Amino acid sequence: HILQLMGPAILGSAAVQINVMVNTNFASRISDPVTGYDGPVSWLGYAFRFMQLPLGLFGVAIASATLPAISQSASLGKLDEFRRTLARSLGMVFLLTLPSSVGLIVLGKAMIGAIYEGGKFRPYDTHQTALALSFYALGLGGYAALKVLTPAFYALNDARTPMLISLGSILVNFAVAYEMVTTGTLGHAGLALATSSVAWFGMAALFWILRGRLSGIQGRDLSRSVVKISLASVGMGVAVALASHAVLELLGSSRLARLADLAFCVPLGTFVYCKFCRMLKVAELD
Repeated sequence: HILQLMGPAILGSAAVQINVMVNTNFASRISDPVTGYDGPVSWLGYAFRFMQLPLGLFGVAIASATLPAISQSASLGKLDEFRRTLARSLGMVFLLTLPSSVGLIVLGKAMIGAIYEGGKFRPYDTHQTALALSFYALGLGGYAALKVLTPAFYALNDARTPMLISLGSILVNFAVAYEMVTTGTLGHAGLALATSSVAWFGMAALFWILRGRLSGIQGRDLSRSVVKISLASVGMGVAVALASHAVLELLGSSRLARLADLAFCVPLGTFVYCKFCRMLKVAELD
């Protein structure tokens, strides 16, 4: 029984690596007007590392905490409890990842510049890496939600469905990446957008299938929370963008200035986001 679950699970996980390989191959064919063929692959690699931090902190962590609870509910036939736990976990994922996405978009350049810029990594590289990170960040919520939804199928003794969706994502990724590279104007950032598109495709497909099997996953309440969280995230993003601009105008663009920018804006963003969530009565905040 374990082998029956492991085989499809391994194949489904391999799809992510295949997508990375495909996008790397596409990136190696992009000639940047400044760096030629050397830049795009590196920019995508550096940017994806930044997205892995909130993905691991929030998506993987919440999924790890959720799986034992929903597995127990499934084994006891308590589908109402299964639905509640899953919906609550998804709400928590969006509560943490949507503002993280906005934060990566607004403060990405400061973070990348503070860590990487210097020597052969020039301001132009910082800008291009931050551009890729912005498009990767758009898919953070989808990737994190996938980390929760996929184990939900395993708890229902179904590893085949996530595997098929993952394999389908390979086709979606190839189609979007090919379109972005051949006809788009985004260059390497278009490949990051393809990655984000695949994340939301997989999340939407798994959610729709699971919703049918469970006769709903508290979709109305979850949708309401996502709208409120999105509004709070946008409000936070505006406040942080204004504060960051003011800090850099005052201190310049040195590494120390960028560290000061992050030291001031990250706590500010957290404070503003919590205030907006309280004002909008986001239930997941409690």
